Amino acid sequence: MASMKRRAFLGKSFSAGAGVVSAGPVSSFLKGYLTPGSDGITRTYLDTKRTTAPIDRNLFGSFLEHLGRAIYEGIYDPGSKLSDVNGFRKDVMDEIRGMGVPIIRYPGGNFVSGYNWLDGVGPKQDRPTVLDKAWNTVNSNQFGTNEFMTWCKATGTLPLMGLNFGTGTAEQAAALVEYCNTEKGTKWSELRRKHGFAEPHKVKNWCLGNEMDGPWQIGHMTAAEYGAKADDAARQMRVIDPSLNLIACGSSSPGMPTYLEWDRIVLENCYDQVDGLSLHRYIGNTQEETGKDSSKYVAMNLTMDRQIAETAAVCDLVRGRKRSSKRLWLSFDEWNVWYRARSGDDVNGHAKEAPHLLEEVYNLEDALLVGGMVNTLLRNADRVKIACLAQLVNVIAPIMTNSSGLYRQTIYYPYVWGLKFARGKVLNILLESPTYEVSGIGAVPYLDIVGTYAQETNEVALFVLNRDLARAREVEVVWQDAPPSAVTGASTLTGNDLKTFNGFDAPQRVAPQDLPKPIMNKNVTRFEVPARSYTAVRWRL
Repeated sequence: MASMKRRAFLGKSFSAGAGVVSAGPVSSFLKGYLTPGSDGITRTYLDTKRTTAPIDRNLFGSFLEHLGRAIYEGIYDPGSKLSDVNGFRKDVMDEIRGMGVPIIRYPGGNFVSGYNWLDGVGPKQDRPTVLDKAWNTVNSNQFGTNEFMTWCKATGTLPLMGLNFGTGTAEQAAALVEYCNTEKGTKWSELRRKHGFAEPHKVKNWCLGNEMDGPWQIGHMTAAEYGAKADDAARQMRVIDPSLNLIACGSSSPGMPTYLEWDRIVLENCYDQVDGLSLHRYIGNTQEETGKDSSKYVAMNLTMDRQIAETAAVCDLVRGRKRSSKRLWLSFDEWNVWYRARSGDDVNGHAKEAPHLLEEVYNLEDALLVGGMVNTLLRNADRVKIACLAQLVNVIAPIMTNSSGLYRQTIYYPYVWGLKFARGKVLNILLESPTYEVSGIGAVPYLDIVGTYAQETNEVALFVLNRDLARAREVEVVWQDAPPSAVTGASTLTGNDLKTFNGFDAPQRVAPQDLPKPIMNKNVTRFEVPARSYTAVRWRL
């Protein structure tokens, strides 16, 4: 999670990041696109036997950081009439349980680089109140590791635990693993049992620090220093629990001057001990990134495709140099739209507890881009195994709370459609689509389409982003094996005004609408998607 210092840094360097994008056509990184047809219709050629990768459910994870009102007043609010005996907001738990969020990264973000996990365990009356120096916020430590584990079980999600690689040591990281995962008989496991948790938490997935390449990060270090520390910590952690999935810190943004070179040096130091490498990305419709051009903004997910391809290439370069049989996967453990609440009081807690920070208000065009980013993750499911929408509640989030309830922001819907409908395997579809030119990107398809196939339910889903801001577009699906027997759902997110947003006063300004059912004729299905829309259509074969 980037701080204000990072944003000032990227304010100078992101043009270099954009330069990385413009070094070649981003659209060349797309998979499965053919030359567009002459009639302007977008054709999708689909065969359920032709797939690219199974979908790891953790591809649609999320993120909670001790930042702003994400934890306190977000998921934990003991004084609220809406909370249970543990202080957990019941309405928020019900929402997240209903969404089916599979994994949640915690406790940071920038926060984790100055966090002592021992401050957040044990009797609550004995826990110290401390100043978080990442966001200048007071943390009461009333919500810590054990509360998070209890909350995860109640909501049906898994923990993705972050480790302090800033002020923390490799030994302290290993101690937390022992506290969480060893059943009994050791110093740290017995401390957990003393704290009232007899059974180990059995946390499998761990992030080895956060954005350690950034000068804004507490404990920032060079790539070689970080790689050596990650290697040492990983060795100690694997003695405690050999089954762990360990994720090393990759470059925190394509705008970094050390982008990709950081990844290479880190992996040359710790490749043998880690399983995955992290990526982060926030995109905004700003003068610097897009020229405030909405037609470019809704194409920016393609730069995320390129970021994944470039990072995977570095992983494979190091694999080849080491002659390793192990292929690293990627953890895109921070991604979202974020560009309004990025300075001043929006990022400085002024030594207050649970201040209103980074409470971005999302509009329709933000939701369209989030839909495109969902498509990008699915398109790259052969390499990306964990991804986390950053964040989940109140802080740059799809869910917003106040003392009386919650509402869903516009970005909630494309994210939830991915959670609910993207099942089984990603289809290797071939697509003909008309294109338009975007500066720094190249020829961009008007329609961004990804398909999935769930064999257990015999269901196909298509996710369609229509980047055309002026006109509806016709889609023709050519079923190359078996045609469908029925349409099981067709919904679209659209509107007349790209700047429309939801709020407590009008929570349904932007909400899903029914799409007219596709017309099926033997092995060809036709339907129309509205202008400026994101659509999910499902069939049973």
